Amino acid sequence: MKRIFSAVLIGLFVAAPAFAVNRDNVGCGLGSMMMQEKGGVVWEVMAATTNGTSGNQTFGISSGTLGCEKPANLAKREQLDRFVADNMDALAVDIAMGEGETLGALAELAEIDENLRGDFYAALQMNFDQIYPDGSVAGTQVVDQITGFLAQI
Repeated sequence: MKRIFSAVLIGLFVAAPAFAVNRDNVGCGLGSMMMQEKGGVVWEVMAATTNGTSGNQTFGISSGTLGCEKPANLAKREQLDRFVADNMDALAVDIAMGEGETLGALAELAEIDENLRGDFYAALQMNFDQIYPDGSVAGTQVVDQITGFLAQI
């Protein structure tokens, strides 16, 4: 029984390079970078296992490192979160008025088409109480509400 197992294992290592598969199979991450010069199923399994078990793939995707690309929506959400957190009071005033420089900058960051900005401003103004329910609302909650209205426009 040990001989059969040993023969199968040796066969996998010897035959692995013959089964070189597209590197896209394993995704990005530290494992992919460490095994990038290796070919074959065994190396791809090792790369995928390293990527998945060490948590580095998640870090790579969210940071845009380790051979991963940062998703555009995530990057946009981070920009919106940062902008709203830095401009909470001015944005509240502009949303209440339905116009203003801070609201225009928000629309620019959110990539609202010029032709739809009036509708966007009006929707936010009409729903001010949902966006800013009280003085202790967090910036991320404001962004959550605003992105909900973006989907309706």
